[in-house]
Amino acid sequence: MDKHRKALLVVFLTVFIDLVGFGIIIPLSPYLARKFGADALQVGLLMSIYSLMQFIFAPFWGSLSDRVGRRPIILLSLLGAALSHLLFAFGAHLPVLFVARALAGFFGGNISTAMAYVADVTASKDRSKGMGLIGAAFGLGFILGPFIGGISGYLGLELGEQPPLGESFPALVAAFICFSNFVLAYFVLAESLRPSQRDDLVARRHSRLLAVFKLYQRPVLGTVMLVYFLTIFAMANMEVSLFLYVREKFNWSLIEASWGFAYVGVIIAFVQGYLIRKLLPMWGERKLIFLGIPFFAFGLGLIGWSDSIILLAIAVTVLGLGSGLASPALTGAISQLCSETEQGIVMGANQSLAAMARIVGPALGGWLYRDLGWSSPFFVGGVFALFALALILPKLSAVPNAGKTHR
Repeated sequence: MDKHRKALLVVFLTVFIDLVGFGIIIPLSPYLARKFGADALQVGLLMSIYSLMQFIFAPFWGSLSDRVGRRPIILLSLLGAALSHLLFAFGAHLPVLFVARALAGFFGGNISTAMAYVADVTASKDRSKGMGLIGAAFGLGFILGPFIGGISGYLGLELGEQPPLGESFPALVAAFICFSNFVLAYFVLAESLRPSQRDDLVARRHSRLLAVFKLYQRPVLGTVMLVYFLTIFAMANMEVSLFLYVREKFNWSLIEASWGFAYVGVIIAFVQGYLIRKLLPMWGERKLIFLGIPFFAFGLGLIGWSDSIILLAIAVTVLGLGSGLASPALTGAISQLCSETEQGIVMGANQSLAAMARIVGPALGGWLYRDLGWSSPFFVGGVFALFALALILPKLSAVPNAGKTHR
């Protein structure tokens, strides 16, 4: 195995293990919030607070990783995630849950830094495949994480009822997993940023702060980043409502909701870990974006019509397929639209934009669910996805297509 493949494997494992812990927390949050008396809007705000802090600090972590290297930032974020999950596990009141999720968001710079890590060790033509590997880590983490969360939730109820036992126990397991990941990464994760690159970035750090605000003004890059924002916003708008819906419509327990969430992870992992690696060389980023976003929009809308488990399963399958195709193609294109010395700050800025979508999306979804009915967040998300498609189509020919190698 060459050193680039080994580096990709290590960062994949790092992100995967971290996402296992994160995958435990996502389905757990709405259930614990409801247990402590939160309404749908407050549940949405609990999901939003993480992203608010990530939005504020993601560019800082991205820029800092350009100066001090990727490795220390990834390590710090993993340790911070472990501490935040630990606080979440011991939280016995709704305000404590908010503080824990805010702390997790503050340390949430590992994904954008991991994307910059991938950009450091891949050629332009392999960039979208590398981003797909990060997506596969997401998918696999969201398979194993909710599965572990379901089992540990059952175990926690057997051990007791008060935090950190009962339904809070999965957060304690997540904290242990993230701390173990920190220890593993400390010993096996090498630095990807060459000293010559770092010296150049440090020399230009003052001008690069201004570059964050100029990224969105570049014609093609700005459009692709906006489209990425809209797809993330549509997904975030839907997620809170989906957990509330299966809990209240089908009377799903935390265990059943966690395993349902794991199914979505199976779809995403299959698409981004296998299917996209077959389709990208034949079709390139442009066709994957062109096909992925309509599938994504249709899946969102179909959830809004779902009044049975079978129809809901079909809807989330279509949604997972569309998201799995479009997301790595969009992030790969964004990476190709900037220079090598901009990777950290561009990925940090893009993650910040995605975090903004996850700030507004859950809050809007919770409000729509509470005041306008359970189906409204899914229809609204579908409309935003279609708007993203309308924005990208006129500029699709200018989107980099470096992943297409079969002519």
